[in-house]
Amino acid sequence: MNDMTDMNDKPAFLANAARLTHAFFDRDTETVARELLGCLLVHRSDGVERIGRIVETEAYLGVEDLAAHSSKGITPRTRIMFGPAGYAYVYLIYGMHHCINVVTGPPGEGTAVLLRALEPVRNLPGKTSGPGLLCKAMGIDRRLNGHDFCSDDLHILARPDGYAAPVVHRPRIGVDYAGEWAARPLRFYLEGNSHVSRK
Repeated sequence: MNDMTDMNDKPAFLANAARLTHAFFDRDTETVARELLGCLLVHRSDGVERIGRIVETEAYLGVEDLAAHSSKGITPRTRIMFGPAGYAYVYLIYGMHHCINVVTGPPGEGTAVLLRALEPVRNLPGKTSGPGLLCKAMGIDRRLNGHDFCSDDLHILARPDGYAAPVVHRPRIGVDYAGEWAARPLRFYLEGNSHVSRK
């Protein structure tokens, strides 16, 4: 469903969907990246509730991971990555595209999961295949940097009961500068999903 819909016109499977807690994110980053697939990202702003199914993620593994922003240590930009799990790390690339990550693991590790692509579920009229397009469609920008991912206006709902799809592991995109880390299979996506940014 790509068109804007009435606020009360929710898909039936959302009725009993459980909201993910901080404990879900306070775990191994690769595990979180895989288990987020099929879950539902929800952002409420300006009277509109936007929902998309997460179909592609990337794991960033902290200070040793040369592709991670946190590899440079704690800076004003990356401080949020070193904080508690379950908070949003939002940054701008190329001066125009926002990207959103959810911080994972215990404080001090600098780990996070990038949300790369969504399958539109509700009120997402734009393209959602790629982290910048995802944020634009969801109405996400730097104002949500440091925001609680377990709040009423920004959260993730667990996969609906019975939902399952094979998961593909591939190298991350756009991190050729990261040496041997560029080849690590830390990008995860739902096999066969048409909204994945790159097969």
